[in-house]
Amino acid sequence: MASLVELFDSFGQSPWIDNLQRSWLNDGTLANYIRMGVRGLTSNPSIFAHAISSGSDYSEHLDDLKSSKVDDVYWDLVLHDIAGACKVLRPLYEESSYRDGFVSVEVDPRLSHDTSATIEAAKRIKERVKHPNLLIKIPATKEGVEAVREVVAEGISVNVTLIFSLNRYREVMTAYIDGVSMYLEKGGSDIGHLASVASFFVSRTDVKVDALLSKVGADKDLFGKAAVASAKLAYQDFLKVFSSDTWTALAARGAQPQRPLWASTSTKNPAYSDLLYVDSLIGPNTVNTMPEATLRAYIDHGTPRASLLEGVEEAHDHLEQISALGIDLEEVALQLEKEGVAAFEQAHVEILDLLRHKMEDL
Repeated sequence: MASLVELFDSFGQSPWIDNLQRSWLNDGTLANYIRMGVRGLTSNPSIFAHAISSGSDYSEHLDDLKSSKVDDVYWDLVLHDIAGACKVLRPLYEESSYRDGFVSVEVDPRLSHDTSATIEAAKRIKERVKHPNLLIKIPATKEGVEAVREVVAEGISVNVTLIFSLNRYREVMTAYIDGVSMYLEKGGSDIGHLASVASFFVSRTDVKVDALLSKVGADKDLFGKAAVASAKLAYQDFLKVFSSDTWTALAARGAQPQRPLWASTSTKNPAYSDLLYVDSLIGPNTVNTMPEATLRAYIDHGTPRASLLEGVEEAHDHLEQISALGIDLEEVALQLEKEGVAAFEQAHVEILDLLRHKMEDL
C-alpha cells in the first residue's frame, strides 16, 4: 500500500481530493481523508451538480431558501459547503504555514470570457467566504488570465483552472507574478497568506491527442503519452520561472510560489494504468488533486517515486514527434479549453434548472 502522508513527506507533493458533498462535513468523511493525508480540496460546477442532485442533504436548506432567486439559492448552498470545508481544513492551513489546507470554488463559468465580471465575482465570493484558506477558481481563458492578475493584486488567492497548453501556462505564471508585484506596490502587507495553484489538466489531453494519432495512423508507441510529457515540460517551466531573479526578489519579501496542480487525473482510457497521471507526475512543490476512486487506487497500489524529473528529454522528443505528424498541440489545447468551459457552463445551467424544479415542488 502507498501512503498519502509519504507522498508529501518524502516527495514534496500535496495530495488533494477533487470532490465535496455536504454529508462529508457532517459525518466526518472529510476529516478522515485529512487524517489519511489529504491536504486540500477542489470542486467545480459538475461536482456540485452531482452533490445537490443526489439524496436529501440539501432539502432542509432548500426549504429555507424557497422564496429566493435560483442563482442566489445555488450560491447559498455551494458557499455553505465551501465555508464548512474551509473550517475543517483550517488547522492544516495554519500548521502548514498557509501552504496547504485550501478549498477551491469556481466563479460562475458563464463569465469565463468576461474579465471585469470575473473580477467582481471573485471579490463577492471572497467577501462571503471569510476564510483565508479559500482559493477562487478562475478558468485560464485569455480573459480569465487577465482577471487573475487583477484578483491577485487585490490580495485574493486563486486556483487558475482549465490549463491545457504550455504557452497558456506560462501566461498564467506571469499573471500571478504580476499580481503579486502589484499587490505589494499597493501596500499589501499580508503577502505570506497570498497563494495560488495553476491547474494543468492531463487526461483529457490524451483522449484528444490519441484520437488524432489514430486518424493519421501513428505508431502505437506515441499513444497515451502526450499529457504526461506536457506536464513534465510544464514543471520544467515552473522550476525556471520560480527560480528567476524576479521571483527570488518577491520570495524574499515572503511571497509564495504558484504551484503546479495536476488536474483531471482519473484515467479515461481503460487500456492505460488507472494511476498513469499520479505515478508519473510525483515531484516537489506540486499538487495532485484526485477524485475519490483515483485517491483510493493510489493508496492501494500506487508507486511512490520522484517521477516528475524522469524522462524530460524524452518528453521533448515525444511532443516533437506528435507535431511532426501535423498535430498542432496548441490548437488541441484551445479546443480542450473551449470544451472544458462549455462543460462547466452546462453543469452550472443544469444545476440551476434542477434547483428551480426542486423549489417549485416545495
